[in-house]
Amino acid sequence: MPNLHDYLDAAARRYNTPDFIADDPIGVPHGFDRLQDREIIGFWAAMLAWGQRKTIIQSALRLVDLMDGAPYAFITGHEERDRERFLHFKHRTFQATDTLYFLEFFQNYYRRHDSLEHAFARHLGPDDTTVENALIGFHRDFFDHPEAPERTRKHVATPERGSTCKRINMFLRWMVRRDAAGVDFGDWQRIRPAQLLIPLDVHVERVARRLGLLQRPQTDWKAVLELTENLRAFDPADPVRYDFALFGLGKLAGSENYG
Repeated sequence: MPNLHDYLDAAARRYNTPDFIADDPIGVPHGFDRLQDREIIGFWAAMLAWGQRKTIIQSALRLVDLMDGAPYAFITGHEERDRERFLHFKHRTFQATDTLYFLEFFQNYYRRHDSLEHAFARHLGPDDTTVENALIGFHRDFFDHPEAPERTRKHVATPERGSTCKRINMFLRWMVRRDAAGVDFGDWQRIRPAQLLIPLDVHVERVARRLGLLQRPQTDWKAVLELTENLRAFDPADPVRYDFALFGLGKLAGSENYG
């Protein structure tokens, strides 16, 4: 194998292209120009991102339709009776109870704040080198409601439970990373790309272990920190750009599923 750094750089360039968008859930928020539309449907699409990518995209587009093609306008303007149309929406184990709570959270949040970035960035201190505290704080805030369903907690991960937080790390990659490739949005400014952590799914894990980038036997939060730290040695300012390399290489050898 060639030099590992060069190998990963080449793979990242290969997959971090506009061609990546069409068959990936990130393609759904790419259908919108408004920041808040991207945030709402991007977050929701990311939280649904397990299983076949085609099915994930179909489910996210179904949500767009249910929100009349305008997520932010619907979220901020809808009334209680408008939620009835969501009662039959489901994606694998994501059921109506979860859907209704997401609507409740978004409406309460966007009636008080302009961007979802604040929900994450407000938990970061000047000495935080990763987004760990942002994820912990966001999870606590997301479920800080007297009627928050216990079952919905499994759909929004937190490092406090040792989860890899793959889907939420992926959403942060979408919103924070910025480069000329045009895949990730780079809409948020208060979180630095250097603070992002790798979205660790089955494809990324398999390739990372094969390349010796991940030694920890458990697939958990500490594994995410270990892998990201090893990738940071190649690019301290933007370690998560190698998500394209590891995921792309893993997908070639695996399936079209998200882990």
